[in-house]
Amino acid sequence: MIQDIENIELKFLTLDDYQELKETMILSYSTMPNAYWKEHQIKTLIEYFPEGQIVVKVNSQIAGVALSIIVDYQQYEENHTYKDITGNFTFNTHNNEGDVLYGVDVFIKPEFRGLRLGRRLYDHRKELCERLNLKGIAFGGRIPNYHNYADTLTPKEYIEKVRKTEIKDPVLNFQISNDFHPAKILKGYLEGDKASNEFAVLLEWDNIYYEKPSKKPSLVKKVVRIGLIQWQMRPYKNLDEVMQQAEYFIDAVSGYRSDFALFPEFFNAPLMAENNHLTEPEAIRKLAEHTDAIVQKFSELAITYNINIISGSMPEIKNDQLFNAGYLCKRDGNIERYEKLHVTPDEAKVWGMQGGSILKAFDTDCGKIGILICYDSEFPELSRILADEGMDILFIPFLTDTQNGYSRVRYCAQARAIENECFVAIAGSVGNLPNVHNMDIQFAQSMVFTPCDFSFPTNGIKAEATPNTEMILIADVDIDLLRELNQFGSVRNLKDRRKDLYSLKKLQ
Repeated sequence: MIQDIENIELKFLTLDDYQELKETMILSYSTMPNAYWKEHQIKTLIEYFPEGQIVVKVNSQIAGVALSIIVDYQQYEENHTYKDITGNFTFNTHNNEGDVLYGVDVFIKPEFRGLRLGRRLYDHRKELCERLNLKGIAFGGRIPNYHNYADTLTPKEYIEKVRKTEIKDPVLNFQISNDFHPAKILKGYLEGDKASNEFAVLLEWDNIYYEKPSKKPSLVKKVVRIGLIQWQMRPYKNLDEVMQQAEYFIDAVSGYRSDFALFPEFFNAPLMAENNHLTEPEAIRKLAEHTDAIVQKFSELAITYNINIISGSMPEIKNDQLFNAGYLCKRDGNIERYEKLHVTPDEAKVWGMQGGSILKAFDTDCGKIGILICYDSEFPELSRILADEGMDILFIPFLTDTQNGYSRVRYCAQARAIENECFVAIAGSVGNLPNVHNMDIQFAQSMVFTPCDFSFPTNGIKAEATPNTEMILIADVDIDLLRELNQFGSVRNLKDRRKDLYSLKKLQ
């Protein structure tokens, strides 16, 4: 058969195809005599919804057909019959303003079965659904082998065994393999379908790209540009010099129309040099006196340069306790705070720093983001909680002195991208600070990580900076790819969690 195939093509159904369609349908439904569509019915379908009527032709002859309408699904979501959904086969239920593509019929000529032509028809339906911005596809699927098990199994038990591949059902197996999921049992769906005992399964496919129509323009971007600042530690005379350098980088990434600018952890550490005569705990607390002014300046720059700025982190005193905190300065003027939850043994011992308690995903004009400071990235529970809150991009400002420390952050960050099906951006500082105690050397290579699947780079790295060199790194990430991965990825880390065995929750 295959060697005789010269051409396979998808075409819109026309009325000229009717006689051949009739013959194909009679052959396809040999167990159901006279089960074919009349010419006036096909004519009505074509007039109502020409895009929804598709034929697949092999060597110019019809091999398969897919017929569909659009319905207002709320009217039919509950129990309905084939007669109900088709308006007693008049198709007056078709509604161009509806929200779901309903499958009226799909059949393949027997001699062409096994060539996966049905999959082509279903793929077209899915593409059509996405293009028309419909919620999804639905139809009543026959279970033609059910009559063999009706005496011992309920329809629900039968479907479960088919799902587990303990029983083979040619129709239901095919639908499940095409990403359709059973929603409910429909009783008395198709009159005369003795093979299914007149039962059917309501099968649904969800369009992950569906956007609810709104009169307001959509402000959430789908392709997000990230600007990472690999900051060079160097001596600065005062705060003005630090912010002058920061503004230079913000101006640069903004010039490339970046949506985010990410600074490293403790990027303002060079200012501790002026307090080198003090003990380390005293010096870090003096540095904290600059934090409010830096946040205010970052907020002004975010508005001026039309960019969301993630301030990395800075020491901050709250209720006489020392925290490692940062701020998300949005381009609309709003400011949100985040904290380092796990301080390193060195931060606790040398500086007397406390772990914070703020953990949440932030809403932005580019979707939901999460921010974890350095050591926090090594605790997978945190990013999983953020993923459950809808995070698409995880930002990790870090500061590491040795390559060992950097490797911990890097590999943990990449793991977070895979296990949470999100993008992860890390930015650190480079260079040396000979005149600042406890901040002598830095090692960094800023990067943007992706999940590892076909739509992403094979090594899971979207972009990477040159190690230990002051520079900016700019990368685009496509949020829609995450939606696709979540539903259709080779592995689905979030969906496949065994919530019957374990769970994770935030206590406060």
